[in-house]
Amino acid sequence: MINEQRLVDQFISYVKISSPTKKEGRFAAHLCKELEALGLEVSIDDAGEKVGSDTGNVIARLKGNTPGETILFSSHMDTVSPSIDVKPEIRDGVIYSDGTTVLGGDDKAGIAAIMEALKTIIEGDLPHADIEVVFSIFEEGGLHGAKNLDMSLLKAKQVFVLDSGGDPGQIIIKGPAQDKLEFLVHGRPAHAGVAPEDGISAIMVASHAISQMKLLRIDAETTANIGKIEGGSVTNIVPPETMVVAEARSLNNDKLKVQSEHMVKCFEDAAEKFGATVDSKVTRMYSAFDVEADSDIVTKAITACETIGLKAFTAPSGGGSDTNIFNARGIMAINLGIGEKKPHTLEEHLHIKDLVASSKLVLELVKLSVEI
Repeated sequence: MINEQRLVDQFISYVKISSPTKKEGRFAAHLCKELEALGLEVSIDDAGEKVGSDTGNVIARLKGNTPGETILFSSHMDTVSPSIDVKPEIRDGVIYSDGTTVLGGDDKAGIAAIMEALKTIIEGDLPHADIEVVFSIFEEGGLHGAKNLDMSLLKAKQVFVLDSGGDPGQIIIKGPAQDKLEFLVHGRPAHAGVAPEDGISAIMVASHAISQMKLLRIDAETTANIGKIEGGSVTNIVPPETMVVAEARSLNNDKLKVQSEHMVKCFEDAAEKFGATVDSKVTRMYSAFDVEADSDIVTKAITACETIGLKAFTAPSGGGSDTNIFNARGIMAINLGIGEKKPHTLEEHLHIKDLVASSKLVLELVKLSVEI
């Protein structure tokens, strides 16, 4: 019942509408117009004003024609850079960009799958309970749209997020917590050629701290990375300040605490060793989630996958998503694989068959929400 050509055309049209993080406004307006034409109640919240985006989260509701449980689907509108003027190409059943930008399947594939399912339901007058949709802003770089979403506007108690790079059939039931770590090292300036011994190199202090750290893959559940270093201005001055930005993630909140404390201690020890000082800031960006494999929401996803011929499997994820925020704020959520391949790279691509399977999965989940 899913119209494959219409779905592909719709996805192509979406990725051509530029929507980098904090500039999702044009795409949001386009989606609102589409949703209203389909007969959904549509609103935009004030999250954009709070986080500096040019629009808020799009929230839509299709009133049910049959008794059942309200079901919620969510994907995010923003894309990572470079994503301006995407030129999609189809080769051998796969959609690519032209290689100068990302494709934007993360997460416009999820949005297209949801929209096609809605069109199929409405055109076929298929039985459905209330359906809610959230298309969020500013997901990339901190999940800020979902963090500022007014959850009281939603009736659903469960949400299916379509935003995982796994194959359709993948059900993400565990996601990591993430800490953002910021360090500002204060050394002492001196002339690098005349009296370097009078200075304390903030860059050297930071380098020593980093050299003592456990980084990248810590264990099966935990990772850490130094993402940004800034310091110094000219070669003839011992650099008095250096800024370092890092992250740590873990599926286990206790392990994350240990890792973050370890990274802070490395900087404190290095500062003490060289006579410098350091300002350390640790911010919990989002908490971990762990949905039971035998919970109702997972059982529904497995049933829906198997009904349409997908091999269902549960898995953890090392990446954060709006799924983390929904779970933390009382709406049970899982993240579904929709086939986004190599997201956040110029090689990003999407198999058409996966796009179709994702839309079929949305449709099947809607059917399962109807009272029998």
